[in-house]
Amino acid sequence: MLLTREVQRSLVRVTIGGAPCTLWPGGGITIMADVLRVPDGAFGYVPTPALVAPIEFTLRADLYARLGGHVDHAVPLERVLAEYGDVARQEAWLAQNPWPAP
Repeated sequence: MLLTREVQRSLVRVTIGGAPCTLWPGGGITIMADVLRVPDGAFGYVPTPALVAPIEFTLRADLYARLGGHVDHAVPLERVLAEYGDVARQEAWLAQNPWPAP
């Protein structure tokens, strides 16, 4: 519920595989994105059947802590790349996806 409110107040940016999303009005977090702007292979599936989408929530660290995020497990990107950069999947940013998204 807290995350939903902050998304609706535009304090949390929502993207799908880096592609900007449009937030639809109403309750909950209902979004729409142009899937052609998402990197190839970004979507998966499970036998439910259901699609699995890479939904990202980007927010300030202090807001993450206030929302009850797992702050003790958050690590800087530089550390992740230093430890796992050789096996992490990295792709060039798609030029049609502005960052920060408008």
